[in-house]
Amino acid sequence: MGGRGGDPQTGPLLEKLPESSCSSSEEHPVKRTGTVWTASAHIITAVVGSGVLSLAWSVAQLGWVGGPAAIVFFAGVTVVQSSLLAECYVSRGDPERGGVIRNKSYMDAVRFYLGEKRQMLSGFFLSISLFGSGVVYTLTTATSMRAIHEANHYGREGHGAPFSSAAARGSDVYYMLLFGLAQAVLSQIPDFHNMAWLSVFAAVMSFFYSFVGFGLGAAKVIENGVIKGGIGGIPLASPMQKVWRVAQSLGDITFAYPYTLVLLEIEDTLRSPPAESKTMKAASRASIAITTFFYLGCGCFGYAAFGDGTPGNLLTGFGEPYWLIDLANLCVVLHLLGGYQLYSQPAFALVERRFGAEASWVVKVELPLLGWRCHVNVFRLCFRTAYVAAVTAVAMWYPYFNQVVGLIGAFTFWPLDIHFPVEMYLAQAKVVPWTTRWLAIQAFSATCLLVAAFASVGSAVGVFGPDRS
Repeated sequence: MGGRGGDPQTGPLLEKLPESSCSSSEEHPVKRTGTVWTASAHIITAVVGSGVLSLAWSVAQLGWVGGPAAIVFFAGVTVVQSSLLAECYVSRGDPERGGVIRNKSYMDAVRFYLGEKRQMLSGFFLSISLFGSGVVYTLTTATSMRAIHEANHYGREGHGAPFSSAAARGSDVYYMLLFGLAQAVLSQIPDFHNMAWLSVFAAVMSFFYSFVGFGLGAAKVIENGVIKGGIGGIPLASPMQKVWRVAQSLGDITFAYPYTLVLLEIEDTLRSPPAESKTMKAASRASIAITTFFYLGCGCFGYAAFGDGTPGNLLTGFGEPYWLIDLANLCVVLHLLGGYQLYSQPAFALVERRFGAEASWVVKVELPLLGWRCHVNVFRLCFRTAYVAAVTAVAMWYPYFNQVVGLIGAFTFWPLDIHFPVEMYLAQAKVVPWTTRWLAIQAFSATCLLVAAFASVGSAVGVFGPDRS
């Protein structure tokens, strides 16, 4: 991850390192100064994002028993799988490569523990997850920007004033393009080490709008004087529709938690002693506890406030106070400016390490009148801009927020967040097959597979079926 001397392209997030560069005696030593606080900021930025806004809708589909239980279940799953993966950062005593091996990215770890073929398979799911996260963040931002526009409209004209749905859909396209333009600029940030300031800023924004969603939900419940909703959630026309909605809501929750794809990159920023894995586990537990508190608050109070009318994006359901809704949605947009980059930088590095790091791509740019000179990597500029443009185009083509969130979360959850971390941990810890420990870990993986398969089918029906909305 960044921080190395020379061209920042020599230290990407997800690089295919030559074997000799994995050892502790690195050619370009990295200065690691991260703490449990900086790691927590990165985690919260990665976790608390678009997912929290859909949780009230998910609880509404699952009901008062299934909704909170599902949130707590996936919180526990995330704590377990993040602890397993954190142990895979450092491997000691390798007879062929020498003393200490640092697996600085998810792809490095898969290659080291499981081999190149498994690395290629993980790369397929990784690409879908990273690209899909960008699509979801683009959809979320457009929804929040439209909510600001609507709040301003109702503030001027009154809450009963008509608002054209066709105009709203057109404004979504405009806001997606605007967000894509901003990301095309931010995407020129070289690498992960140069993003600490952006993660801290984004984490503050996420705390604010989560507090607002939590508080407004509680206030509306008090105003209503009744807790809406039921044990079984929102009733639907047929049992099959209900099954698909339940599956889709589980997919939404799986998207809301894991940060596996950036965990090792975050761990690589940590100083030692204490051991990086110890600090990472402490940061993970603290961050998941905080996010679960907000998730339960936003999800449960949102459902209690709106009942069967719970919106897909919680903040769009509140009408007043307009200024607070505007401010909360603005914080969503500002947070996702950073969150988008947190999930895009690995994708950039994955490609650039292979194609775009050559000196032949770098040109010198001079603006004599301004006295400004710099070196521009043409491949980086073109590829990252094209990537952002592709993400924006897909978001415009499939503007179905909850369905897309559920599909991406469910489809990539088991392979990336469970299967590969479990297999890497078993290899790293040299767990003997068929022992109690091995059976417990495999049972954990199998349970998550069943849940993910169910959620994937239901979410696919939501995106591609006739009842999408």
